[in-house]
Amino acid sequence: MSLPTLTAEERNAALAKAAEARKARSAALAEIAAGTLPVASALAGEDPRLHRVKVHRVLTAVKGVGKVRADQFMVAAKVDPSRRVQGLGVNQRKALTELLAA
Repeated sequence: MSLPTLTAEERNAALAKAAEARKARSAALAEIAAGTLPVASALAGEDPRLHRVKVHRVLTAVKGVGKVRADQFMVAAKVDPSRRVQGLGVNQRKALTELLAA
């Protein structure tokens, strides 16, 4: 199966849509960093902008959490490093929220 051939107009529309999605995800991560978007609601999947963002990236957006601490949280919550927010299980969401609250 090969990819469909797109016209120049369709390709430009797809590129614009992808750029808009990246901008929205970046804005959501900035809101987490600023503290205006609670990380608990982000991990709960309440913000559709973050569904496709890796959990590690969301954790490192939290003020005071760096790469090492995010890795520790993910190991403690038994979250695979490649897991995205949308793919988190109920127990994983709960464990990460509790670890961040502590």
